[in-house]
Amino acid sequence: MNKTRENGDTTHFGYQTVGAGEKAGLVRDVFDSVATRYDLMNDLMSGGMHRLWKRFTVDQAAVRPGQAVLDLAGGTGDLALKFARQVGERGLVVLADINAAMLRQGRRRLVDKGAAGNVAIAQVNAESLPFASGSFDALTIAFGLRNVTDKQAALESMCRVLKPGGKALILEFSQPADLIKPAYDLYSFKVLPALGKFVAQDSDSYQYLAESIRMHPDQDTLLGMMQQAGFERCRYHNLMAGVVALHIGYRI
Repeated sequence: MNKTRENGDTTHFGYQTVGAGEKAGLVRDVFDSVATRYDLMNDLMSGGMHRLWKRFTVDQAAVRPGQAVLDLAGGTGDLALKFARQVGERGLVVLADINAAMLRQGRRRLVDKGAAGNVAIAQVNAESLPFASGSFDALTIAFGLRNVTDKQAALESMCRVLKPGGKALILEFSQPADLIKPAYDLYSFKVLPALGKFVAQDSDSYQYLAESIRMHPDQDTLLGMMQQAGFERCRYHNLMAGVVALHIGYRI
């Protein structure tokens, strides 16, 4: 059921077929609704595992003092906060997201943690990043690519803004091992919407979450898309039996 790119007129919003021009607004409504409870829901939904997945991503990024990092679809800023501490005063982290409500939460977190001095905030569309070619040493997008309308365009834009030798890291829900699929489906379509209704007063957004995961390209398909976009030395790491995968590629 995974899809890469639909025709130019339509795309998927969860299991719904919608106009390609409609999806960004629908996704914005989802994240406007959940922004203030986003971090709490992540902890509840994953049992705190999302923190370990993100830590693994940061470790694999291996950024150094003085480097420039783009945290795309960075939302509430948990990755940006870690990178800001690693790149230091001479470095720069750009916390970027298409959703203003999520960026407000991210800005608040960074200020509260005293890490805003080397962080810039940018509201951007991943499909057409407004940065010069070769701007960043590393780029991350965690649990955001599946919400992008034209994923191939986003991958191409991501490759363009990396410096030669720069690394892209894509952390996303993926295709789990067959053995755990029945339990995973039960959890996704029954437990997640119920949690969303109880905690965030919004079951529909978490129904969309479960559906959007199923429509996202699987591990090997996404790997091929990255190669098509110009990335080289591409690989992926399955986490938690493939429930989540971290894809890595380089601009050469």
